[in-house]
Amino acid sequence: MRLESALAAVRFVVERAPAPICVYVVDDHGELVAAATMDGAAPDTRLNAQRKAYTAARSDATSTAELATKAREDAVERASFDPFFTFFQGGVAAFEDGRRVGGVGVSGLAGPDDDTLARQAIEAAGLSTAD
Repeated sequence: MRLESALAAVRFVVERAPAPICVYVVDDHGELVAAATMDGAAPDTRLNAQRKAYTAARSDATSTAELATKAREDAVERASFDPFFTFFQGGVAAFEDGRRVGGVGVSGLAGPDDDTLARQAIEAAGLSTAD
């Protein structure tokens, strides 16, 4: 994940969030590239956004929602997950030229709204949500 893309995703989320949120953008290793916490965002949104972005970047699913479905169906797979993974909606993997380059995590809204905002931010940054 290039810094320019990460900053564009953060800017998009902050400008369009209907309520105070936190957004994290990470590289393909799950390491922070850019983040923002809006004034008034609940304190737990920071960790939630970080975990969502990390999970999207490092798991084999394209989103935390997809991973939750996969884990629900296979107890063995669920037991082997990284303990920092989360299944809350709002984490979406980012792809460039068919290669996973990172993830965006949004926290502070309802799960489906977090997910939608993360997807829109990825596309606004010139990246894709599918490999």
